Order: sequence, then structure tokens, then C-alpha cells
Amino acid sequence: MEYTEIMVRYGELSTKGKNRRSFIDRLYSNTRKALHRFPALEIHARRDRLHVVLHGEDSAAVMKRLGQVFGIQNFSPSIRVERDMGQVRATAIAMIKEQYQPGDAFKVNTRRSDHNFELDTNEMNAELGGVILDNVPGITVRVHKPEITLRVEVRLDGIYLSSRTIQGAGGLPVGTAGRGMLMLSGGIDSPVAGYLAMKRGVAIQMVHFFSPPYTSAKALAKAKELTSKLAPYAGSIQFIEVPFTHIQEEIKNKVPEGYLMTVQRRLMLRLTDKIREQQRGLAIFNGEALGQVASQTMESMVAINDVTTTPILRPVVSMDKNEIIKIAEEIDTFNLSIMPFEDCCTIFAPPAPKTRPNLEKTRAYEKFIDVEGLMAEALAGIKMTEIKADEEFLSQDQTEIASLL
Repeated sequence: MEYTEIMVRYGELSTKGKNRRSFIDRLYSNTRKALHRFPALEIHARRDRLHVVLHGEDSAAVMKRLGQVFGIQNFSPSIRVERDMGQVRATAIAMIKEQYQPGDAFKVNTRRSDHNFELDTNEMNAELGGVILDNVPGITVRVHKPEITLRVEVRLDGIYLSSRTIQGAGGLPVGTAGRGMLMLSGGIDSPVAGYLAMKRGVAIQMVHFFSPPYTSAKALAKAKELTSKLAPYAGSIQFIEVPFTHIQEEIKNKVPEGYLMTVQRRLMLRLTDKIREQQRGLAIFNGEALGQVASQTMESMVAINDVTTTPILRPVVSMDKNEIIKIAEEIDTFNLSIMPFEDCCTIFAPPAPKTRPNLEKTRAYEKFIDVEGLMAEALAGIKMTEIKADEEFLSQDQTEIASLL
């Protein structure tokens, strides 16, 4: 059917009391950004719901994008008709016929914001229920848990009908819980951690370390495209590239092999924390899960976290790999994440890294390098890019990508 509007219902916003308006405003802003590819749309944020007026835009494409915006409980595609009962009856019959399957039952649920309309809610329910029973063979009425609920809204500007309810992403509008930095490696775990953080309302900025010529331009493009996969949940995401080559070379040349990874991670965390301070972030997020790799033991976390008092949040810390992969597949980052472009976490990796590094030794070995000078050099070379949904950074066609998996 050719829908004219999508009615969006809020999720947890209903519990926010006096802060409700600021949450709705943030959801409105995020929705506008997420739907930037549809210029004809009009979006109106009301206290009880958000209205997306299509003006001829592709309703299926719009709904696909709406399904990724955090803060939306569910939404319904709707058809607006004039305040004429002939048009209302015809639209109701067509809508039910399109959706009806043998054995389905239905009910009609009417709301009126215009109480001067010729029929009240009970009369409208009875009128449309009778018309549907007369024109859709086999259908029955069931008040409790019917397969189809025809929702009718009588407004001053017309009458709106809908019969489908599509579940949204839930959660909280991104940005309502403050800003955080996500250390994005390009693997499976960190995009999932970013997704989970955004679901709880955190506005994520991606911090990605790259080390040319040891890491390729395609590794950087992969990280940007992963960010693009997550951008619909927020509208857009800031991507911060941090040059890391000189730091890694210095660590490799001056730090004992077993502590290369620990000292390298400490420098990454120091730089991320400095960027967080500059960007007025509140916390640092990463994709660490206990026991997956050598740097993700609790002893390693203690040695690495030693460089900051900023909260380090790990949304996937207690998940096993299969749980993380399941979410990665659901959010469409998995196939990108497993593309074999090396990131700076894998180059110079020692054959036997310390899984239980000693904190005092770690501090001593870190003094072998010019921490402040290296950090200043890296911070001077950062680049920031705003990445929106659907942006592509890898030029391979699907056949070439598939050959790499």
C-alpha cells in the first residue's frame, strides 16, 4: 500500500518525567540525521509520539532506517484520508485485505483528537468492524490478542488508519547518557561494544589507531565502514584517526618483547583519554572480553588501566565469542570485521606476550620511551571525520570481498 505517514511510539521515554522533553528532542534530532537520505520527509515530534510524513518517499526504506534508531519502541505505517467516511471505509477494507491470512481475527481501535467528528469512538469501531466483516470473507472479530488491529485516529487534518506495528530498536536516544570514546580496532568485538553503549544512550566517538605502512589504507577504510554500519543508530558518528606508527616502532625497539603489547595498550589508552578530555567525554569504551586474548586478562587490565582514572567500560566483558558474533551478525558488522586487513593491534605482536604482566615492571619499561613527546606528535596528527549511515569506504565489489572472507 502507498502509506502517507509513519507513526513512531517512544520506548523508555515514557518513564523520564520532567526530562521527557529533552529526550524527545534528542530522538527527533537523531531521527532527522538517520533519515538524511530522504529529503522530502517532514518529521514532527509530539509529546506522545513522533510523526514522519512521507510525501512520496519509499516507506519500506524509511522504516528500515527507523528500525535502527535507538529510543523508538515501535512504529506503524499509516494512510491519511480526508474526513469522509466513504474514503475511510474503502481504505480500511483494502488495508485488512492486504494483511489478512485465513484464520485471522481483528478488532478496530479508534482514537479521536477531534471530539466534534460525526462519530464517536464506539460508533467508529462498530461502523468499520461491520464493513470489514461484510467485505473480508472468513475474518472474525476478537477483542483480546487479535492477529490484526486496525488503528484509526481522527484528527483535525484528516483520518489516519494503520494495521501494522513494527518493533523498533528500543533503548534510549543516543546522546541522552553523555559522550564516550570507543577504541575501535576493526575486529568483531569493538563494534558490538559500541552498539551496546549507544543502546543505553551514549554518544560514541570512534578512536581508531592506524600505523602506515604496516597497516594498509584498506584497514583504515574498513574501520570507517564499520562506523558507517553503526551510524544509523545515532544519526552520525565522529571518527577520529590517530597515527600510531612512530609509537609502535619506539616500543618495539626499546621495550622487552613480552611487554610490547601491554605498553602499547597503555599508550593507546593514554591517547584515548587525552582525546576524551579534549572532546569532553565522560568515559572510555572498548571491546575487551575476559580471557579472549592475552591482553584481556584481569592482570593485563590492571596494568593497562593504571594510566588513567577515567571509567573504562566494557559492554561485552562477560560475553563469550558466540554471543558477540550473534550480535555482530544482527547489526551487519560481522562480515566486515573478519575481512583480513591487519590493524595496529596485530602488527609487531610478540609470539609470547605476558598474560599476567607485573605492574611495576610495566611502569619501568614504559620509561624507556618518551611518552609525552610521542603522545604530542600523535595528537598533532589526528584527523576527525563525521560519518553518516550508508557511506562506503571500501571500493571492492561483493565478489572481491567474498573472496577475502
